[in-house]
Amino acid sequence: MLGIGRGSREGVISLEASIKICVRTKQWSVALRLLREGLRLGVQLVPGHYIATASACRKGGQWQHALSVLSDMWKAKLEPNVISYSAGISACEKGGQWQRALALLSEMWEAKLEPDTTIPATTLGSARARRASSGSRRLRC
Repeated sequence: MLGIGRGSREGVISLEASIKICVRTKQWSVALRLLREGLRLGVQLVPGHYIATASACRKGGQWQHALSVLSDMWKAKLEPNVISYSAGISACEKGGQWQRALALLSEMWEAKLEPDTTIPATTLGSARARRASSGSRRLRC
């Protein structure tokens, strides 16, 4: 599937570039296949591979797959960062999963990561919208 060598710098760059094309073209299933192929071939994956794949899943409306990819990143002992949390939060928001988005935001704060200034506003905005549509008035800021 990929013309990349095991552990080669070119392979790492080629794989990430290919996944980023999937993000732009909303081909989340191809991005997942590319990530799995990279793992199979022994490519040394970096957070960017996982984050780009999660972004492709988000753009394709696949929030469950996006969270699964980020979970795999953490299982691979790659340190979560603001960008990875942002990708997860954004995927949850797009999928209408505001409670999960808030849980990720809370995790991020517990990890002492400084959130991007747009994260809290968009997450809280999503939470407010969901609460309003469900008739609940508990969340106030």
